[in-house]
Amino acid sequence: MSSLRGLESVVSELKKERANLMNELRHVDAAISVLGKLNGGKTEVQPRRTISASGRRRIAAAQRARWAKLKAKNVVPIATKPGKRTMSASARRKIAAAQRARWAKVKRGKKAA
Repeated sequence: MSSLRGLESVVSELKKERANLMNELRHVDAAISVLGKLNGGKTEVQPRRTISASGRRRIAAAQRARWAKLKAKNVVPIATKPGKRTMSASARRKIAAAQRARWAKVKRGKKAA
C-alpha cells in the first residue's frame, strides 16, 4: 500500500511537470507565430532555384558578347599607374648630404645639453 501512495505522488508530480511543459510550448509557439509574421508571414525557407547548364551557357555567352562589344570600342582603362620614377645619382647625393647635416645638428644639440 505504501508503494502505491509513493507512485501516486510521482504520477501527480509528472502530471504537473507535463502541464508546465505544455504551457511553455504554447509560449514558444506564440513567439514563433509572432516572429513569423515579422518575416512577411513566411515561416519556412523557400528552396533555392537552380539554373540548367544550358541556361548558364547562354548567360555566359551573353556576358562574353557584352565584354567583346566594350573591347571593340577601345575603352580607355580607368587608371593606369605610371612607371616608377627614378632619381638621379646627384639628387640622391644631395638628399643624403642634407640628411647627414640634419643628424649632425641633432647630435651637436645633444652634446651641448
